[in-house]
Amino acid sequence: MDSTDLAYAGIARQAELIAAGEISSAELVDLYLERIARLDPRLNAFRIVLGERARLEAEQADARRGAGDQRPLLGVPVAVKDDIDVAGEVTAFGTNAHGGPAPADAEVVRRLREAGAVVIGKTNVPELTLWPFTETATFGATRNPWDIQRAPGGSSGGSASAVAAGLVGAALGSDGAGSIRIPAAWCGLFGLKSQRGRVSMAPRVGPWYGLSVNGVLTRGVTDTALFYDVASGAIETDRDSVPAPDVPFSQAAATPPGRLKIAYSTRVPFGVLSSLDGDAERVLKEMVELLRSLGHELTESDPDYGSDTIPAVLVRYLRGVHDDAGALPHPERLERRTRAIARLGGLIPAALLQRSLAGEAELSRRLNRVFDDHDVLLTPATAAPPLRIGQLQGRGALWTLNAVAGMVPYNGVWNVTGQPAASVPGGFGADGLPRAVQLVGRPNDEATLLSLAGQLETERPWAQNRPPEFS
Repeated sequence: MDSTDLAYAGIARQAELIAAGEISSAELVDLYLERIARLDPRLNAFRIVLGERARLEAEQADARRGAGDQRPLLGVPVAVKDDIDVAGEVTAFGTNAHGGPAPADAEVVRRLREAGAVVIGKTNVPELTLWPFTETATFGATRNPWDIQRAPGGSSGGSASAVAAGLVGAALGSDGAGSIRIPAAWCGLFGLKSQRGRVSMAPRVGPWYGLSVNGVLTRGVTDTALFYDVASGAIETDRDSVPAPDVPFSQAAATPPGRLKIAYSTRVPFGVLSSLDGDAERVLKEMVELLRSLGHELTESDPDYGSDTIPAVLVRYLRGVHDDAGALPHPERLERRTRAIARLGGLIPAALLQRSLAGEAELSRRLNRVFDDHDVLLTPATAAPPLRIGQLQGRGALWTLNAVAGMVPYNGVWNVTGQPAASVPGGFGADGLPRAVQLVGRPNDEATLLSLAGQLETERPWAQNRPPEFS
């Protein structure tokens, strides 16, 4: 395997190669550090690269392997989104309003280290993880490897850019209203937002009032399944937890589903002004036909969004941003647009927030009626292709909020319900940029999504697609 193929191999294959002694962790870390040094100046995916620390961790991993250690990610490099703590490093949240270094690893990072992974760096985010684009006054613009004049999405934009460009095999992300699925869609990756409570959020407690979950961006389904096998599990301080799956996620991903009943829909929630991109609509239709050819039953059926779904997202999002801004040591350093969003959140009274939270169960029941007769819901992943770098620069808070809502209308509602949803690559538009579909599963049913996505990847292997300038 040549060095470029190795860089794009994914964490599951890399773990196998290290375990077999065909490569060392030190060699793999050095390969990625060389690619980051050479290629990341064009992308700005990483906020900080932990080169010397990663080399030391790689040497330790190689020594452990030599002593017979068989941990599932032993010696495999990963990156961490910069809203997740790494001990001894600043968690910057895309702003210079941050505080000092984190005293300890976040629980999800601790679990990755326990599995043997090597942390190679932290990836850029929009300020306070607000937007589906990753541009900040403090750390600059992060770019999409498929077209460096386009955004990689957000808020896990740096993580998506790094994985898509072969700068690391997997990168942690978080998803508060599509922040894993949107960058996965725009960078040609697989991105699963798991069930709320599946992966610990500690030391944070219920960020954005339960909208946000931790997860990962990878090139393929097997890599994502492996991550969830090693990283899942809540701890005492987590607000939410769910039972362990009946079978390992890796087993689910490797097992084709039986015949499924799948609903498909292009309808957007009430109150969002959105126009579906022609290539996104074509990709959805092609996916419907592919699924039918695989023996699944496809029926057009819209979720009952009602008029309260978007308000349910906005109340938690805005109030959550207000709380996050107020918790910073230097909120006066925030960008003007971020301060405006935080002020809007401050206008939401506690009684309205509590009513919204109390209404979650009924809203979830209504939205999940589509699963009374179906196993999975299929929608476009986004309504629009990646926006241009700087397209929304200088725009006000409400203007930006309305603009991005129309680009990504299909995602946030499933953060309110907390159930799993995944972005699956579906091909390319006439502009050469990736397009994707979204698969939504029943509550706690990541297994079906992984199984179905694995079947689709077998039929149309997308991980072989690499941005030409970074291959």
